[in-house]
Amino acid sequence: QVQLVESGGGLVQAGGSLRLSCAASGIIFSINTMGWYRQAPGKQRELVASTTSSSTNYADFVKGRFTISRDNAKKTVYLQMNSLNPEDTAVYFCNANVRRRWNDPFNTYWGQGTQVTVSS
Repeated sequence: QVQLVESGGGLVQAGGSLRLSCAASGIIFSINTMGWYRQAPGKQRELVASTTSSSTNYADFVKGRFTISRDNAKKTVYLQMNSLNPEDTAVYFCNANVRRRWNDPFNTYWGQGTQVTVSS
């Protein structure tokens, strides 16, 4: 099995910063895309940012404020969030496309989520 464990969420004032981390563990041959999604109460889950070995992708609403990065050796993806505002309040989920063994297909795995709350 593959586990994704997020950390770094919490309560912050508007204008503040948080850094989320997500570490993958288990039987892992390779990881393709790693990303962050978020889900606010009453809303659908939406992409925040994603990264492959060669590119990154950001939702328009976080461009210039959030930065995604990854450490392949640690199988970890990060999300540095700056200039947070109350609209960023949500549960943030990590996901990864993982190939468990060399001849397996890629499958998508999700973390359990970490709460980010931004107060005004």
